[in-house]
Amino acid sequence: MRIAIASGKGGTGKTTVAVNFAAYLDSLGVKVSFTDCDVEEPNAHFFLNPELSAEKDEFIPVPKIDEDKCLGESCRKCIQLCHFKSLIWMVDSVMVFAELCHGCGLCKLACPADAIGEGQRLIGTTSHGKAGNIDFTRGLLRIGEAMSPPLIKAVKEISPKAEINIFDCPPGTSCPVVESLGGADFVALVTEPTPFGLHDLDLAVQLLDTLKQPYGVIINRSGMGDDRVEHYLSEKNIPLLGTLPHSREAASIYSGGGLLYDSIPGFKDEFAKIWSSIQTFTGEAK
Repeated sequence: MRIAIASGKGGTGKTTVAVNFAAYLDSLGVKVSFTDCDVEEPNAHFFLNPELSAEKDEFIPVPKIDEDKCLGESCRKCIQLCHFKSLIWMVDSVMVFAELCHGCGLCKLACPADAIGEGQRLIGTTSHGKAGNIDFTRGLLRIGEAMSPPLIKAVKEISPKAEINIFDCPPGTSCPVVESLGGADFVALVTEPTPFGLHDLDLAVQLLDTLKQPYGVIINRSGMGDDRVEHYLSEKNIPLLGTLPHSREAASIYSGGGLLYDSIPGFKDEFAKIWSSIQTFTGEAK
C-alpha cells in the first residue's frame, strides 16, 4: 500500500507525522519504504538517520539545435509548439532557454528537418539507503532550479517497493504535490487547529477531491487552537484519522531530531489509531 502524507501548508508537522508513522510501522515488523518527496527541503533524514549511498546526478533532456540542419525562420515549428517559451527566434537562430524547458521532447518530435538533438540539464541528486530496516530514498533539488516535479518523479522511480510505501510530500497544493501524490492509494492530510491551518486544509481537500484520491485528516498539535477544524471535517464528512496533542515536550524532542511515538506517553496509541483508521478506510483491516 502506498500512503502519501501531505498538508495544505508548511509547518503543520507533516514530516513529523511521516517519520513517526514509518518508525511505528517498523516497530510492528511491517516492511516500510520511506520516500522523501520534499526535494526542495528534505529533512526526514534528520529523524530516521539513514546511511545513504553516494548521490546520483539526475538530469532532464533539453533541446540541442543543429544549426546546419535547422530550416530557420521559414519553419519555427518548435518555437510555435513550445508552451513553456523555452525556445525563441533570435537574430538568425533558435535560442534555447534550458531553465524554462520541461523536457517534454515535443520540439524534437515536431522538427521536420531532424535538427533537434537531446542535451541534458542537471536538476538535482537522488540517494538511497537504510534507516534500520526502513528503505529510505530522497532527492535534493539543485540550488536555483525552479522545477522539482521531474526530480520527485525520479525519486519515486528508484524507491524500493515494500509492504507499506510512505511518500512524505512537499507542502502546499501545487505541481510538486500533485507529482508526489501520483499513485498513492491513500492520502493522510496533516493539519493544525488554527485559522491558517483550516484555510490551507480546505485547499488540499479541494485538490484531492479533484484528483479523486481517498484521504483522511490528522490533527497535529491538537488543543493549541480552536475546534473549527473538527467542525469542518464533520460538515464535509471527512474522516478524522487521529489527533496528536500539543506538547512542549514533543517540540523539545522534535527539535533535537528525536522520534515521538515511543518517547511520549499516549503517542504510540495515537499512531496505532491512525494506522487502524487507514486500514479501515482502504479495506485492508485485518
